[in-house]
Amino acid sequence: MSSRVRELFDRHSAQQKQQGKRVERVVIKVGSSLLASEEHLKPRYAFMHGLLSDIAYLKKQGYEVVLASSGSVALGLNSLNETPESASVQDKQAAAACGQPILLNAYKQIALENGFDIAQVLITLDDLDQGRRFLNTKNTVHSLLEHGVVPIVNENDTVTTQEIRVGDNDRLAASVAQMIDARHLVILTSVDGLYDRNPSEPGAKLVEVVDDVSEYLAVTTGTSQLGSGGMLTKMQAANMAQHAGCTTLISRGTIDSPVSSILNNERPHTRCIAKIKPNSNWKVWLTNRLQMAGSVVINQEAADALEDKGEGIACKDIVAFHSAFQKADVLHIYDEKGEERARGLANISSDEASLIARNPDRPVVELLGYEEESRLVNNNNLVVLQDHHLPWEQPEVSHR
Repeated sequence: MSSRVRELFDRHSAQQKQQGKRVERVVIKVGSSLLASEEHLKPRYAFMHGLLSDIAYLKKQGYEVVLASSGSVALGLNSLNETPESASVQDKQAAAACGQPILLNAYKQIALENGFDIAQVLITLDDLDQGRRFLNTKNTVHSLLEHGVVPIVNENDTVTTQEIRVGDNDRLAASVAQMIDARHLVILTSVDGLYDRNPSEPGAKLVEVVDDVSEYLAVTTGTSQLGSGGMLTKMQAANMAQHAGCTTLISRGTIDSPVSSILNNERPHTRCIAKIKPNSNWKVWLTNRLQMAGSVVINQEAADALEDKGEGIACKDIVAFHSAFQKADVLHIYDEKGEERARGLANISSDEASLIARNPDRPVVELLGYEEESRLVNNNNLVVLQDHHLPWEQPEVSHR
């Protein structure tokens, strides 16, 4: 299965190269606080008019635009007589169902006034983290762009729960930017960008250029009342975009030219610079996880040799597991010091890997009763993390 999915990624990459010059694509992420008034939970039509007018301008300049939009939950709360503070997870799912038609109707009418059409693309975590569904979603978005339609992407809040949701539209937007090979990810928020400390503190300075996102994680706490992501998720999204060769621009969501003025460097913003040579689409997808499917700890010697030997990961090197995982899940690989060293696609399940690890001298077919891979991860399905990747903290583990 894993080789088949990798072949599909390679085929998509080859098709992109055949198309020649890279298309100027921009993904725009807009949060709930810009789309819904905090007091009345009604659409902020002035901002939406300014945004879609600017998108029409960008399309005339040759850009292909995808809009990653929050707002459905906030706009649907009035229908249930709920508030952001009182609403449960189930209330928010119902509010999303109520608010989505309100949001899309507003977008549709304003877009048509500006001479273009829009389409709704609802995404769940599985659509991003399962290879085939990722590519199917990618095909849909590309088809819409080819026909001049602006896809409006949002998490499918009606069917997701806290345990399985993407969690924020910042990282969803970064995944979409990776998906469509975008040059720019523009994140519109309520401040001018990333500050070196809390913007309310005296002497706080705007950080204009970011190369290493990890240097600023300590100052990125806090979220808005309506949104699920603060500056931390924006930095995480920027890091994801960097490795897909996409520059992230973070700035205030103004009414007049909210996007083009940032792209033209006409007002304050934070620019997170793309890496010059991004990995292949396959390795970018392997690296940019939104949720951990499983993880293993391997012995220190094997971890230190990952990059030099290029042999993947053998079951005999496993020291401990965290949670169960299935074949073709993307695993996070830790060393015995607790440092995340790599991510890779599992050849076998955790049960199979555990049995093989405990019996390194016995043939796999004898242990399992059928032929199966003897290695946990093959080298061509493994990405050794570099210093500029944001690692995940090691979860609690159970020894093999």
